[in-house]
Amino acid sequence: MGREGMLGMFEEQVLLAMAHLGEEAYGMTVRREIEARTGQNVTIGAVYATLDRLEAKRMVESWLGETDGTTRRAAKRFLRLRPEGAEALHTARDLRARMWKGLNPARLTGGRPRS
Repeated sequence: MGREGMLGMFEEQVLLAMAHLGEEAYGMTVRREIEARTGQNVTIGAVYATLDRLEAKRMVESWLGETDGTTRRAAKRFLRLRPEGAEALHTARDLRARMWKGLNPARLTGGRPRS
């Protein structure tokens, strides 16, 4: 996989959240899933900007759901992980595992015990 196919950390989190959510994946549920799993606040704008980027990379596809016509709410933009997105997640996991393999934990603290 070339550099263009590598995932940033937040892109990876978005794709993993989508994988956890399955058919329930849309912007707000992705945001909530990331917040629940990381304990970090995430803006919906960051989620949508990342989804747009992932869709441009053909890792994600989206479509608008139907509205019932009784509210002024916009239709939900549902999401699906494409095979390219799943492959990118596998590659990211494998790369991370190779980087961690054999690492001496003391090197992470400059030789000092972790407190």
